[in-house]
Amino acid sequence: MKKIYAVALAALVLGGCSSAEKEARQAQQYANNETSLAAAQRNAAVNCDAAQCDAAWAATKRYVEQHSDTNVTRADAVAIETDVPFSSGKVSFSATRVARPGGATLTLFAQCRGMYGQDNEKGSDYDECVSKILKTQDGYVAFVRKQVAGQ
Repeated sequence: MKKIYAVALAALVLGGCSSAEKEARQAQQYANNETSLAAAQRNAAVNCDAAQCDAAWAATKRYVEQHSDTNVTRADAVAIETDVPFSSGKVSFSATRVARPGGATLTLFAQCRGMYGQDNEKGSDYDECVSKILKTQDGYVAFVRKQVAGQ
C-alpha cells in the first residue's frame, strides 16, 4: 500500500513540474510574440519621395484590401481604414500617410478581434492573430517597393 502512495505522490510532483514548465514555455512564447509584433509594427513603414508617394499609397491600398478580413471604409490622401473586425480571429489593416519634407511616411497598422483578453492577456485567437499580423506586416515594405519599382 505504501508503494502505491509513493508512486501517486511522485506522479503528482512530476505532473506539477511539467505543468509549471509548460506555463513557463507559454509565457516565454507570449513574450517572444509580443516582441515580434512590436518589431513588425516598427518595420511596417515606408518612406517615399514626392515622385513615388502616390504610387506607393495606391500599392498600400491594394495591400490592405488583399490582406484585411474587413472592407475598406475610408481611403483618402492621409488614411486607409477598414471596418473593425466583426468576429473573433478576424484581422483588419489600416494605413496612414504622414507628410515629411520631400515626401511622406506610409505606415501599416493591424488589429484582430479576440487577440487580447482583459488586461492585455492572451485572448482566445491570439496565436492565429499573431500569425496573420506578422506575415502581413513583415511583407508590406517589400510589396510596396516592388510595386513602385515595377511601374
